[in-house]
Amino acid sequence: MSRLTDAEILAIPTLYRSTLSALSVARETSLDQDLIRYLETLAARAYFFVYGSRSTLQDRLASFFSTDWPAAVRSLWPETLVSVGLMLLGALVAGWLVTIEPEWFYAFVPGDLGGGRDPAASTESLRATLDGTEDARGLSVFATFLFTHNAQVALLAFALGFALCLPTGLLILYNGATIGAFVALFASRGLGVEVGGWLLIHGVTELFAVVLAGAAGLRIGWAVAFPGRKRRLDAAMEAGRLAGIVMGGVVVMLLLAGLLEGFGRQLITDTTLRYVVAAASAGIWGAYFYAPRRRAS
Repeated sequence: MSRLTDAEILAIPTLYRSTLSALSVARETSLDQDLIRYLETLAARAYFFVYGSRSTLQDRLASFFSTDWPAAVRSLWPETLVSVGLMLLGALVAGWLVTIEPEWFYAFVPGDLGGGRDPAASTESLRATLDGTEDARGLSVFATFLFTHNAQVALLAFALGFALCLPTGLLILYNGATIGAFVALFASRGLGVEVGGWLLIHGVTELFAVVLAGAAGLRIGWAVAFPGRKRRLDAAMEAGRLAGIVMGGVVVMLLLAGLLEGFGRQLITDTTLRYVVAAASAGIWGAYFYAPRRRAS
């Protein structure tokens, strides 16, 4: 494009129409098929040159992070509230059950995920995992497993959204139950504040990503179940495009959560500082997605 002169640029639309005219004549007169295919390819390339976007990859990324992603998340606010509600419901119910009967813990937390942090563990061993005074390697392995678990839940919650919302809702509910049972175990030993800081330093970003993935899945499932006046396929495709934008950002959030889990939580061992980082993360994400923005003029 930069090598073309002004006259050549002005001639492009005329040449494009001439190519379309030649293609039409070739089709009507049944000329050589190789010529027809050549003209079709040339016309397609010319179309994208004339009418295609002039933005670069850098421009598209800037538009995605500054406009497209936040706008898509804001448009999913009803589904986001439902996703948050399901996760909180699962956490509260599981936490209550574990509080009144610790054996319920095993129903909500897989053995691999617990990694020995279960009702059979002593209070001192549970405290040591949070303080990092011992079993640091085991804590790191557990944290990695927890991150992987939440990432899988996020991706599945989105991927299964087409099934009328049910699998997505159950996954979000189950994820909340797992967290609620885990927190209830530590809280029963007087370690509720400590485990909250341990989880939230990266959990604000990670769990918000899971919530948004659930909201994206719910939007697709709702469009499939209740397409309104649109065809079911059209409604699903429209919802899928919006949900796809959200999920593109969710992947970024999961990567950031992985960095916080891998570095922030290991380097910041003070509970107060962990809560400060968690609060800052919540404020940044809240402002980024939901703060008022100036409309483009």
